[in-house]
Amino acid sequence: MIRSELIQKLSDENPHLYQRDVERIVNAIFEEVIDAMASGNRVELRGFGAFSVKQRDARTGRNPRTGESVEVEEKHVPFFKAGKLLRDRLNGDA
Repeated sequence: MIRSELIQKLSDENPHLYQRDVERIVNAIFEEVIDAMASGNRVELRGFGAFSVKQRDARTGRNPRTGESVEVEEKHVPFFKAGKLLRDRLNGDA
């Protein structure tokens, strides 16, 4: 599912809301999650999962095309850990 499909589904399920308002709500939620993670905070949505930021150390990598060694800088990457309810639904337990 992509963002526009999510907005459309929420608009269809809530006919009392204008689609542009649903779009603003969805965008605001995503922006808050992004801002929190950019600040180094963890975002937990109970029953769904938790988003956090992990640090990857600098390392020596390899260019797959040439085989030559390259230095890869330290970086921060998003990490998602599924919640128990989500895992149970995916495995047919709920």
